[in-house]
Amino acid sequence: MTLSKNRQKPRHAHRRIAIAAAAVALGATAPAYAEEKDEAAERGKALPTVTVTSDAEESATGPVTGFVAKRGATATKTDTPLIETPQAISVITRDQIEAQGALTLREATNYTAGVVSSYFDSRVDSFSVRGGNAVQYLDGLQRTYGTYNSTKPDPYTLERVELLRGPSSVLYGQGGVGGVLNLVSKRPQAETQREVQLQYGSFNRKQIAADFTGSLDPESKWMYRLVTVNRDSGTQVDQVPDDRILIAPSLTWRPNADTSLTLQALYQKDKSGSLIGFFPWQGTLLPSLYGQIPTSTFTGEPGFDRFDSRNTSLGYLFSHRLNDTWTFRQNLRSTETKVDYFTSYTSFTANRATGRPARPVFNADARTIERDMSADINGGKMLLIDNQAEARFKTGAVEHTLLVGADFQRNTTSKLSGRGRAGALDIYAPVYGNYTPPTSFTRAPEVVQKQAGIYVQDQVKYGRWIGLLGLRHDKATTDTEGRPAAAADDKATTKRAGLVYLADGGWAPYLSYAESFLPLGGVDTSSNPFKPQRGKQWEAGVKWEPVGRRTSFMAAVYDLRDTNRKTTDPTNPLNSVQLGEVHVKGLELEYKGSIARDWDWIASYAYTDARVSRSNGSDLGKRISGVPKHTASAWVARRFSIGGVPGFTVGGGIRYLGESWDGMDGIRTPSATLVDAMLAWDNGPLRLSLNVANLADKVQITTCLARGDCFYGQRRTVTANATYRF
Repeated sequence: MTLSKNRQKPRHAHRRIAIAAAAVALGATAPAYAEEKDEAAERGKALPTVTVTSDAEESATGPVTGFVAKRGATATKTDTPLIETPQAISVITRDQIEAQGALTLREATNYTAGVVSSYFDSRVDSFSVRGGNAVQYLDGLQRTYGTYNSTKPDPYTLERVELLRGPSSVLYGQGGVGGVLNLVSKRPQAETQREVQLQYGSFNRKQIAADFTGSLDPESKWMYRLVTVNRDSGTQVDQVPDDRILIAPSLTWRPNADTSLTLQALYQKDKSGSLIGFFPWQGTLLPSLYGQIPTSTFTGEPGFDRFDSRNTSLGYLFSHRLNDTWTFRQNLRSTETKVDYFTSYTSFTANRATGRPARPVFNADARTIERDMSADINGGKMLLIDNQAEARFKTGAVEHTLLVGADFQRNTTSKLSGRGRAGALDIYAPVYGNYTPPTSFTRAPEVVQKQAGIYVQDQVKYGRWIGLLGLRHDKATTDTEGRPAAAADDKATTKRAGLVYLADGGWAPYLSYAESFLPLGGVDTSSNPFKPQRGKQWEAGVKWEPVGRRTSFMAAVYDLRDTNRKTTDPTNPLNSVQLGEVHVKGLELEYKGSIARDWDWIASYAYTDARVSRSNGSDLGKRISGVPKHTASAWVARRFSIGGVPGFTVGGGIRYLGESWDGMDGIRTPSATLVDAMLAWDNGPLRLSLNVANLADKVQITTCLARGDCFYGQRRTVTANATYRF
């Protein structure tokens, strides 16, 4: 398992046809290539020796050879073939993360159909799926709660990433309408595997990582894993570091085939800042007297600005098979986080005396900007537990996989806040040091949210027909310290149903309905508690997994509605408001394949039409901000030999992100097309690789908002890895 690094970005409209054609061509040429390879073998040409993992050996949480996973647990919380799941789901395998060189979770998802991350950010990885946010989970338990009070996950610690699209509250309770992004940790393995990785890259990135796993006894009753990362790095923005210390030990006790207990721990400490300058429309999207603002411009203050985070978590994954029918599982995790978020940023404050609007603008000299300064010490505590009882049995000719569960979580957020004053900054020739830091801090009321849910799900199989029925009831309370009027007590019942038909040739058409319930907690600036966010979706699609080939295809169309969505107040960036209803319609296509470990490919396309469908404001009928109507991507990698030396791989990808709007249909962010590339040599214990994200070093504007600011994307990033396995 190795680290990765690669970035992604968008492309031009005419490329969509090229991507679709490439996907078809890959599928059409696969048999021809297989014949060609057989002929080569007959001529005595050496081909790499590979180990192929069969579908029967694959598990929902274990390693996968290549880019194509056949099983998953995120969609059902049971180990289920993906083709039998009546909802669109994508799996990003460890091999894909490594090949594409993903340095962040955001980069790991850049070739997944319909996933958009509008912000190139060092503070958080945020995702838009089907016009809504995807809630992050880790090993089936919610990973974050609150705002700017957690660390970013490190892809090196992950075995796979699974995206379940659309509402998913029946199993997860706190599930947004966009879907669930479930991260699956690397877990102890019986076979001894050890690796050390050195990495060097753009912006003086230096990293050493290690991953050790194996058995502690001959019977493999005790297995261990230790994953560590130590990084010292700059970023494309001056004065902003990207340093990390991470250690993730885990220990599995498996006394027999029926019982397993895995203890997990994580300590992560990051030292970073904000890559977002909140630059005005002028100088980014629109012309400016002195040209475009450099992407490296730092609007903060050296020595003051920082986004330093710390995460400590402990937990376990327990499973016990009671008999031939029943299996009991219990997953638990306790997490404590702390973030020092000190920043100086382009001001959103209006000045009536000078006529300055409440949005980022240049001063009269067209060079300087006014800045606001804030210092927040954010904290978070999470306690989560999920109990599951699974029964597999038959009633006549009908097979059942029944799941009954009860989960609970308690989330606490805290904040100390201070405000200071930073002087105007020449954004084209910055001179720092003119600021007055906060001298006092105000403690915000502590917010405690509790949620308890019970759920039941039955996966029913009769011949070629597979049905899924799910029902859940949640009770969520939110209490704000010293503010009884802000207390919220919410209850909800959510439903899910689906039907799949396993047709000849590996085809599986399906139809499903799903709902979501997301307690938001907190209050607006008028101390009014936010209402829970509710969603519902109809989806129809088809999946294809031809027998004996590691390829998969997915096509889905959907219609979903999301109510009470929270968004930034266009008149006050420090406040949030709730929209009446958002209506999203779309299409998603995704095609993946791995042939004899010689070819790997991905091709995807998504059409997303997301608009405000019910509102008392001027946003009625407007497109949701930062959600492009068209996105597409394609990646191909080929393994080959040079002069009889095997193990070489060359690959590349192209990403297209269509135009998007600011939320009021006033400011358009143009489309962008980006190219990535990789070259690797993997022979025996040593793997050398070179990944380049944004090969042409294109300056991309990822999104511009109605509140007045724009955001830059990732510049060209080159990363070299040397991994030694022993």
